[in-house]
Order: sequence, then structure tokens, then C-alpha cells
Amino acid sequence: MPPKAQHAMSYRKLPVLMRDLRETAGLTQRALGARMNKPQSWIYNCESANRRVDVTEFILWCRACGVDPKAAFAELLEAIL
Repeated sequence: MPPKAQHAMSYRKLPVLMRDLRETAGLTQRALGARMNKPQSWIYNCESANRRVDVTEFILWCRACGVDPKAAFAELLEAIL
């Protein structure tokens, strides 16, 4: 059975970036969860790659952290490519 997509080497950069965005915004997992109407466990699972994040969730995450989603996505592309 092939590994889950969130365990692929190219995906591993996304959770790291998402955690960095949250920490740079000075938010705890609980505070970001409150902004996104999600429990702290959901934030943790995204940051630890226990759950795969889709592009719309990434956009909402960026906005909740006060970051331009286009700039964050460009940063992700730079890290992957």
C-alpha cells in the first residue's frame, strides 16, 4: 500500500511552514483554532501532518495568521522546488 500523501517528502514542508506562520503571528494553537473555529487538536494535526490540509484551509490559516496567502504559497513553492 502506498504511503499517504501527507507523508510524502514534498508535503513535509507545508506543516513546517504553517507552524512558522502561526508562531510568527504570536499565536498559540488554541488561539489560532479560536480564530478559525477549529479545536486546538485540529491545529496540532495539521502541523504534525496527521491530517492533510487542502488549499482552502491553507488560505484560511494564512488569513487567520495575518499573512497574505499568495506570499505564503510563494514561500512554500520556493521551499519545495
